[in-house]
Formats: sequence, C-alpha cells, structure tokens
Amino acid sequence: MKIQTEFPFTLPRGYIDGEGSVHREGVMRLATASDEIAPMKDPRVQVNPGYLAVILLSRVVTRLGNLPQVNPRVIEELFAADFAHLEDLYRRINTQGHSRLHVVCPGCEKKFEVEVETSGEQ
Repeated sequence: MKIQTEFPFTLPRGYIDGEGSVHREGVMRLATASDEIAPMKDPRVQVNPGYLAVILLSRVVTRLGNLPQVNPRVIEELFAADFAHLEDLYRRINTQGHSRLHVVCPGCEKKFEVEVETSGEQ
C-alpha cells in the first residue's frame, strides 16, 4: 500500500507576487515531527505564538505556482481565505492522512466517504 504524502491544492484567491502574477496551484506535503517542533524555537513564534501556523505552512507547502520557494513571507502575504484554506488542508491531511471525509446520507442514513476537493472556490 502506497501512502500519499503530497496533496495538490488550488487557493480560493491566490498569492499575488511583486510583478502582479497570481499563484493559485500548489502542493502540500505531510508534516513530520520536526516540522511541528522546529518552529517552536523560532523567535517570531516565541514572541507571538500565532505565528506558528505561518512557519509551519511555509515548511509543508512545497510549491505554489511558479514561485522559486515558499517562505514565511509568502505565507504572511496570503489573503485570509487562502491562509484558512491551507490551515484546513493541513489539519485534514495530517490528522487523517488523506482529504476524505466520512459522511452520512440524510435520506437513507447510508455511511460513505467523499473526497474533499482541495481546490479553492471560484
């Protein structure tokens, strides 16, 4: 059984770089223990614990559009909807190992899984 470690996504709004290009398509990988521990040593996180998510996402988002790298500055400059989208994706893939949800049909009460779209809303 092969474990999926990378998850493509599409941001709802997209990151706008210095030239005005919009970057929406990207890839997030599963986090390692180091990804979650190392940011705790970062002075920005020690001063402001809310910054933890910025550092963490900058470590696990491996690609965003054609940017040469995704660093904390890129994550800081995301629109709030895009930041929330990435936090939600991070939570789903790292707690469940996939982007599927268990659901129950309200009509027949049958239980099944659905693949949650990792693309943003248009």
